[in-house]
This record gives sequence, C-alpha cells and structure tokens, in this order.
Amino acid sequence: MRIVSYWLSSIFIAFITHLSIARAPNIILIYTDDMGIGDVSYTQGKVRSTPNIDRMAREGKVFEQYYTNAPVCSPSRAAATTGMYPQRWAMNTFLSSMRHNDLCDQAHFLDPEAPSLARSLKKAGYKTAHIGKWHMGGGRDVIAPSIAEYGFDFIVSTWESPEPDPALTSSNWIWAPTDEVKRWERTGYFVDKTLEFLSEHQDQPCYINLWPDDPHTPWVGNEESQREDRKGYFELPNLLPVLGDIDVQMERLLSGIRALGLEEDTLVIFTSDNGPAPTFERVRTNQLRGAKNSLYEGGINMPFIMHWPGTIEPGQVDTVSQIAAFDLFPTLCAIAGAALPEEYTLDGQDFSASVLGRKPFKREGPLYWEYARFNPRMSIPKIEDEVSPVLAIRKDKWKCFTSLEGQGTELYDLEKDPYEANNLADQYPELAQKLTAQMLEWFGNTDQSEI
Repeated sequence: MRIVSYWLSSIFIAFITHLSIARAPNIILIYTDDMGIGDVSYTQGKVRSTPNIDRMAREGKVFEQYYTNAPVCSPSRAAATTGMYPQRWAMNTFLSSMRHNDLCDQAHFLDPEAPSLARSLKKAGYKTAHIGKWHMGGGRDVIAPSIAEYGFDFIVSTWESPEPDPALTSSNWIWAPTDEVKRWERTGYFVDKTLEFLSEHQDQPCYINLWPDDPHTPWVGNEESQREDRKGYFELPNLLPVLGDIDVQMERLLSGIRALGLEEDTLVIFTSDNGPAPTFERVRTNQLRGAKNSLYEGGINMPFIMHWPGTIEPGQVDTVSQIAAFDLFPTLCAIAGAALPEEYTLDGQDFSASVLGRKPFKREGPLYWEYARFNPRMSIPKIEDEVSPVLAIRKDKWKCFTSLEGQGTELYDLEKDPYEANNLADQYPELAQKLTAQMLEWFGNTDQSEI
C-alpha cells in the first residue's frame, strides 16, 4: 500500500508541476572532473571558498546522498549517458590506449547503440550539445564513433574524444602551452559556448552537457603557474585558483542565463564525475575515506545541486534520498516529457517527484559498484588505506565490500560511521554474507566484458 501511495503522490506532484511549466525546460548537466565533496564550501569544505556555487545550492536543492556510478571518468560518464551500469557496456575503469583497455577487460569506446539521454531528449524536440570532456572513446590510438552518433547536434570537446577542438589541442596530450585557449581559460570557453548555444536556440528547449575538465590535474590556474618543468601542477596551491575559476564561471553561466531571460526555463545540475586525487590528507573529501579510483565514500559521494528558479523551491537539503548518476536519465526524461528507450531496461530510477517536491526518494533495491577488477597500477590511489575492494553495495544504511572471489568482506554502518572506519563484518556475519552473495550475483549478471 505504501508503494502505491508513493507512486500516486509522485504522479500528482509531477502533474501539478507540469501545469505550471510553459515549456519543457532547458537542461544543463555540469559534470566537473575529479572534484571532491570538500572542494566546494557549501558542504563545509575547507579547501577554499566557493561563494557562487554556494549560492546555487541555497537557491536550489541539494542532495547529500548522491553517488557517481564509478570512481573514475569513463564509466562514470557512461552511466550518466546511458542510465545503466557501465559494466553492461563493458566499461569498468578509465579508457586509454587499446592495450590498456584490453588489459582492463573492457571496450575501447561506448557502443553507439547504447541508450543515450541526449538522443532521447532530441527525439522529444530538444536541441543538444556536448561541451567539454568526453572520455568515452577516442584519443591516443583509439578510433571511436563521432559524439554526434550519441544524439548531439553541436560538439566542442577535448583531447580524450574522437573530435577534439583544435583550439584546445595543439599537442597529443591533455594540455600544452601552445594551445590557443589556455589551460586556465577552458572552463570560461566552455561556458561561452554554452551561452552561445542557448542564445541561438531560444525557440526550443536545449539539453547541454557542460563537462569541464577541471579540477583534473594538471592544475594550471594562470599564466604564472604555466612552467615547462610542470613543477607545482599537482600541489595544493595550484588547485586553489582552478577551483576559484570554476566558481566564477558558474556565476557567469547563471548570469548569462538570466540575461537571456531563460532563468525560470532552465534546470542546471551541478555535480562531479568522481572523487579527487590527491586528497591532501582527506581535506578534499571532508575527511571521508577514499579518493578517485576508490569505492569508499570519498571516491563516489559527490556534490549535487539542482537549480531551477520558480520550479524547485530554494533552500532544500535532502539528506535521505539515495540517488546515483544513472538515475538522471529517467528523471530528466520525466521532467522533459521525453519517452524512455524501448530497446533497453534502464538501471536508473526516476526521482523527479523528489526534485519537484519535498518527499524523499525511496530507492527500489540496492546500489552496486564494480571498479578496476585487475587494478592496473594507474587505477589505484597512492595511499593504501584508500584502496577499496573491487565490489561494493549500498543498501539502506549498510555499505559492504568484497572481492570477485567473495573474500576480504568489509561492512560499514554509514549512519553511525560515514568515514568507514569500523568494519562490522565479524559482528554481523549473516548480513555480510547475504550482501556479499548479492554483489557476486549482480556482477555475474551485469558484466559484459566478453561482448
């Protein structure tokens, strides 16, 4: 009866809200790169002040239990794109050279036959753009499909893509001093392209991936920090101006949207693809255990804001709803009035009723993760205590880890122990055994590395 009641209330909230929306909203998904939950100050982060992002949080709705579906770039982005676990598309760690991908038991690029959020929204009348980092195929020695094959009308991308913008890629690396658009100017360049796209298509709704490649290393915050010896590119003082620029650019984006008269017609989502590296003694994770390439909380619990003046009541902080990147696909389609793909059953779940109202989202079933089953050298954190087992599950307040062989199980009560410091597997052996069995069954049914 409780499930039926929640379902009916969800329909009612969505229906009432739909009546007040004159048109389907523009949707901008901001997916920063390697930003930890402590890199923004609205989370009580101590790295540096981010007043504009903080204001976005005050004016919108914050979800404190938002998870990325992988602790590294490529599979995280694949989950947000497809609405499915990335393992279903043979992706379990970052994409690199063909040799690396083969060693890691994964595909070389996201299959263009996979579901695509942009494609579904395009079929519903949206103009679509991908602006920023892609990292789901292309670069190095990999020849990958065009980003247009995933449903995008306009593309501006970086080195790790099939069609990098020449202004950003004067060399065969992430960045070079000879780039026309300098490393410290990139986020501003991406914001400029986003506002231009909105301005050119004011007669129809737009969906835009705004995916900056900051604060991923190397950190080059200004011309003074640009040095051939790369000294300081991975040190905290160079991170600070990079975070400061992201904050400034978020205000430029929101101000530009207001200037176009589109503020109440635009849903802006702010989050990160995965946790930070390095964490500088966990200051970038608000002392949560874990980092980029780790399934502990610091690697997968991300900042998450939804900003939509006039529709989302400001000042909300949801501490209960457990949501993940792959939930964006069904949720945004519900908000936009777009049909879900018929060829596949998405793993993500629709939490639009929670976005548009105050009732928390109740997830059906647990969340699962699998990461870097072979742990190649570059895919693990530098600090041993941050290296997690390769399988994880979140079910209600419990989070459990194990290996592919079901060994070395760890169990944590996140309500009492958000820092994952006290392994309770020996105290609750039946629960640990049950969750371990569920993880192994999920992995056996989900992994598609042989496709």
